[in-house]
Amino acid sequence: MTAIPRIKSAKVKSRKPEPAAKRQRSAAGPVKALLKLIEQALEDGQADVPVVIDLQGKSSIADYMLIASGRSQRQVAALAERLLDTLRAQGYRRVSAEGLPHGDWVLIDAGDVIVHLFRPESRSRYNLEKMWGEDFADPAAAER
Repeated sequence: MTAIPRIKSAKVKSRKPEPAAKRQRSAAGPVKALLKLIEQALEDGQADVPVVIDLQGKSSIADYMLIASGRSQRQVAALAERLLDTLRAQGYRRVSAEGLPHGDWVLIDAGDVIVHLFRPESRSRYNLEKMWGEDFADPAAAER
């Protein structure tokens, strides 16, 4: 039997842990880049009335929630497909979507950013902006 060679490890100086504020700042860059990528993809697809809700400190499910509308079921589905293709092309592999076949309300979970795409009637009915504490009385009124 041959012995497994052992490599002597060099002494490594222990590092002090980074302060929480510094860790949070370093993580904010990729999240902001993801949010910007999502906003651009939806703008290119002509999404209506996009609203970004900052969830930091409100929920641990994500850092941001983006809500937007499409004018029809077909546009909502097309926006979702465009967004999924864009995210996957940029290397985001853990992206999932719910509700895509129906096109009434599509939820896209991109990790640190959650995207809700609605038809205007559904968006008015559920009014997620109000539920998360944003001061938007009626999203359908904002579309006019």
